[in-house]
Formats: sequence, C-alpha cells, structure tokens
Amino acid sequence: MRNVGIDIGGTKIAGGVVEEDGSIVEKLRVDTPIDPAALVDAVVDMADHLRRAHEVHAIGVAAAGFISSDRSTVIYAPNIDWRNEPLRARLEDRLDAPVTIENDANAAGWGEYRFGAGRGVRDMVMLTMGTGVGGAVVTNGELFRGGHGIGGELGHMRFVRGGLPCGCGQNGCLEQYASGRALQREANAIADGGGIGAALAAVRDQKGAIPGPAVSRLVLAGDPGAVEALRRVATALGEACGGFQAVLDPELFVIGGGVAQLGADLLVPVQLAYETSLPGYGERPVAEFTIARLGNDAGLIGVADLAGKER
Repeated sequence: MRNVGIDIGGTKIAGGVVEEDGSIVEKLRVDTPIDPAALVDAVVDMADHLRRAHEVHAIGVAAAGFISSDRSTVIYAPNIDWRNEPLRARLEDRLDAPVTIENDANAAGWGEYRFGAGRGVRDMVMLTMGTGVGGAVVTNGELFRGGHGIGGELGHMRFVRGGLPCGCGQNGCLEQYASGRALQREANAIADGGGIGAALAAVRDQKGAIPGPAVSRLVLAGDPGAVEALRRVATALGEACGGFQAVLDPELFVIGGGVAQLGADLLVPVQLAYETSLPGYGERPVAEFTIARLGNDAGLIGVADLAGKER
C-alpha cells in the first residue's frame, strides 16, 4: 500500500510516493508560495501529480505549527498566515481522498522511529537542530501529542529565565541556545573576541557573515574557535536532554537537522553535558544518542506512514 507524503517547509515543499517499508518511489520539490491560497494549490497540484502515476491509499501533509488534537486544523503556523485553518477539510474537498495533517517535527520523528535511527526502540526523543529546535516524542511506540494535540514542542521549553527573545513570543527558549542560528551567534561572539576566533573573523571579513556551513567546515578542520562555538551549543542541548530524560525516560535520543551533519563532533559534547545534568547519573539506566538517518526525507516519509492510520 502506497501513500503520498507532503512536507511543507519554509522555502520548499517536498512530496513523494512512499511504500509501506518507507522507501520513496517518486519525489518532487517546488518552492513554497507565500500566499496561503497559492500554497494550498501547490499541495493539491503535487498530490494530484503523484497519484496520477501511482495508486495510493491516502495523503499525509506535514506543516510547522500547532495541529489540533483531531489532526484536522492548523491552530497556528509561525511561517504561514494560518490561524484555525481547516486544512484537512479544505484538502479533502479538492482531492476527494483521505488526508492526514501532522506537525512537521512530529512527522520527521515518526519517520526516524519507523524507518530510520529509531528502529527497534519503543521510547525515543528526536531533536532537530536547524534554524530552530524541533522536537518529537515517541512513547511506548506511540507518537506523543498531548491533550490539545500540540505536545512535544521541546525547542520551546524555557531554558534560561529572562533569556534571549524567541519567535514564539517568550524569552529564553531552548532553540535560542541549541540551534543552527545559535551556533552562528556563538561563532560571531568568539570572532569578536579575537584569539581563537581568528579564523571565524577571517570568514566574516571575507563573506560579511559567518554562514553555518563555514562553521561546520572549520569544526571538521579542528579550528579551536569553531569547536568552542559548537561546544557551547552542544552543551545547551545536552543539558536539556538531561531534563527530558528525567521526565520522559527515552531509550534513545535522535539528533537531526543541519548541525547534526557534524556527527561525533556534536554528539560527544552533547553526551557529556547530558551525563552531568542527569539526575542520579551513575545509578540509573541512560539513553543512547545517535544521528538521524533519513535526512530531509524524514518528514515526508513519516507523514506518509501516518496517513490514513488514525481516521
């Protein structure tokens, strides 16, 4: 049985036809329209194109934002002008097919749980380190959504009282300290200080900014300034994971997003901070840490697998 999975990103919409084993038969990408009506048109056009060539059972759509507990309404989307948007009904009316709506981080976490780094465990937490920090929780083999459908927003746990302002309207959220954007901010601070920041400062002088990929290249080259910037961000994530362990007790943390491409250079300081933040460390079981395996396809694979299952 094949399903269509569509993942609406800030700049791209990715869609694909997904087999029951998580493999992608066909995949498409288009730019994300700014206008909400045009965005719905683009999703409908993509779904129609994919199912013309393949017999599919259902359609899953993943989007950033708060999704209602019945998975029908986008309560709030930070990057799209959707407020209490009845997206499922709107799409089903036009597609004449069952549609499942899911939060994008939940969809990616479910994809990793079913077909990626989380296979074989029952309790897992996924954290994605991109522009922000996305979170997904799987407990006892089920995707955790909470009483109102919007649980698992781990990046918006308040990490520092009175801390940096966040796009969600609060201050001090984890994603302000453990994201790709946070890594760039730390790199700039180290560049300003001179000394070990010389290579970072040279990049900024040449490019006018310090792009995330440039920081990653310097980390892999062993540059002390870039390594220190990564250590600060990884420490924030690891300390938060110690708290998540106390509440959720997962067997496994899966780390995804652009920063996760650094692999062991990221995981080693994350695990060190986790261990030093864990209640009862040395006297209790601890979680394992690993890098996500499905990359940018996790969301569309996950939401395709969820499509039609909970209707």
